[in-house]
Amino acid sequence: MSIDWNWGIFLESAPFGNTTYLGWLWSGFQTTILVSVTAWIIAFFVGSLFGILRTVPNRLLSTIGTCYVELFRNIPLIVQFFFWYLVAPELVGADLGMWFKSELDPNIQFFISSVICLGLFTAARVCEQVRAAIQSLPSGQKNAGLAMGLTLPQTYRYVLLPNAYRVIVPPMTSEMLNLVKNSAIASTIGLVDMAG
Repeated sequence: MSIDWNWGIFLESAPFGNTTYLGWLWSGFQTTILVSVTAWIIAFFVGSLFGILRTVPNRLLSTIGTCYVELFRNIPLIVQFFFWYLVAPELVGADLGMWFKSELDPNIQFFISSVICLGLFTAARVCEQVRAAIQSLPSGQKNAGLAMGLTLPQTYRYVLLPNAYRVIVPPMTSEMLNLVKNSAIASTIGLVDMAG
């Protein structure tokens, strides 16, 4: 049994967009990479910040980090996409909301909403990995840094975080791939425009 594939279809003209089917695939690939990399930058920095907050001895800061993680990990991702695309522009003020909804190109609206949503959702997962990595280090490292006269922020910067990031390279790689996969859900917010 043999299958006769028609590979030439990729070079045929697409029904709209003045391109080929291969051009559509290339455009989608570029958008996926751009959204994923930009969201990953947000996720890494925000997740690292809240991961550090979850391990500091200050109860208020630790509670703020915990609330962030609980909020973003317990709301389904698709609900968060609709929130950032439809609800958040209504909450930021009349001028900024109207500028976002009516003056920005719809593709830019989609990009900004998707990046913010994916970045903050993934940041909650990165936060837990950073927290677990810091807590997995021997407590002697933190005590040694403080005993040498380093402040707590310096101890985190020069002693704890370099060792913690080495521990979480494999799960962070997995999280990056998960973010690329989750970027496919971003296409659902475009369906709202088609249905309206």
